[in-house]
Amino acid sequence: MVKKGGVAYRCAECGYEAAKWLGRCPECHAWGTLEERGSSRPAIARVAAGAPSAPARPIAEVDVEQARARPTGVSELDRVLGGGLVPGAVVLLAGEPGVGKSTLLLEVAYQWAVTVDRALYVTGEESAGQVRLRAERTGNVHQDMFLAAESDLAAILGHVDAVKPGVLIVDSVQTMASPQVEGSPGGVTQVRAVTSGLVALAKERGLPVVLVGHVTKDGSVAGPRVLEHLVDVVLQFEGDKHSTLRLVRGIKNRFGAADEIGCFELQEDGIVGVPDPSGLFMSHTAEPVPGTAITVTVEGKRPLLGEVQALVSQSSMPQPRRAVSGLDSARVAMVLAVLEKRGGLKMGDKDVYVATVGGMKITEPAIDLSLVLALSSSVGDVALSPRLVSVGEVGLAGEVRRVPNVGRRLAEAARLGFTHALVPPDSGKLPPGIRVLEVGDVASALNAANHAR
Repeated sequence: MVKKGGVAYRCAECGYEAAKWLGRCPECHAWGTLEERGSSRPAIARVAAGAPSAPARPIAEVDVEQARARPTGVSELDRVLGGGLVPGAVVLLAGEPGVGKSTLLLEVAYQWAVTVDRALYVTGEESAGQVRLRAERTGNVHQDMFLAAESDLAAILGHVDAVKPGVLIVDSVQTMASPQVEGSPGGVTQVRAVTSGLVALAKERGLPVVLVGHVTKDGSVAGPRVLEHLVDVVLQFEGDKHSTLRLVRGIKNRFGAADEIGCFELQEDGIVGVPDPSGLFMSHTAEPVPGTAITVTVEGKRPLLGEVQALVSQSSMPQPRRAVSGLDSARVAMVLAVLEKRGGLKMGDKDVYVATVGGMKITEPAIDLSLVLALSSSVGDVALSPRLVSVGEVGLAGEVRRVPNVGRRLAEAARLGFTHALVPPDSGKLPPGIRVLEVGDVASALNAANHAR
């Protein structure tokens, strides 16, 4: 415990207090986050009542029209935001370098300038000329788009007073600094101060603000954890550098669902929304190929069809090789063990390669049944029906367990022309237009897949 009246150090990430400075927080293990706070037990002072800024009103009398979301003009982003940008909302868009954050926000600024009001884009990472070149390449130049290259918070506020924009985009919050606090840009103190200042600006003027955020090596938002608490919406921009597909995933949203995703495709002339991305995750071959199976995964509330590919071959090594791409390797190993024990297929002396198509990453257990079918198809060198889709979780006893949203998954499969589906028992109300076969275990699933060819 910290002695009364002594100097305390508090972690900016988790709030842990220590009597002396430490390089690493013992609680959350973050480095360089302990800051001097003074006494940890301040005297409790009596606070006198003050005049409220506005009288409290019944909630039914509060005007909601001024708080309605305004579409940005980028439909896939509006889907994740819950309809658009809410006046006074602060949105944090985080992603890896080069994933396309700046390109997407230039498109947002252009569409906003065309359809709504002036847009102010503030960059602290590039010069104004560099941003202009990219805007010309992507066709995002408009007279109501204003551009400023600044890294000082006070200068940003001055630009807002001069331009009076309808939306403010700051790229990025880690490059901005406040003259009122010490520390270098990107540090814990500066990031918190800059974000607090921009949040206060947004709430005071009803100005929607979009912040670009950096990420750490493990993919989390860089900076103090309080950064995500200060903003209203946190979006994660994801994408494989070997693929043109980009996903905007909602992490936090005070104005809508926090589990939506938006799909984009990064092209030479900019970034475009993909309203129907299922075709990107399936291969298109003239004849069915052994070792492939189609499944339906749910990203947020959006069902997406994906293809699982498996290649099983006799191993010449004492230790057979296992290679996995796009799936959880531990779950693939579990399914291999279940398939050998419960399905009667010998897999211990074979090399196994498993991957998804199009750079898709699937972690939910609903893909287990498709993985079983793809592996057995590759072992037998017999292709599955190209109109068969499968959904289900496989347990260690070989049983096929129920998964959520089976009806929504099969409705998407039926829309894309699939005629047969393997699902767990008691999956609830299922859509018409697709023949459904319920399978209770791995053996019955393999037998049903053979008869569905």
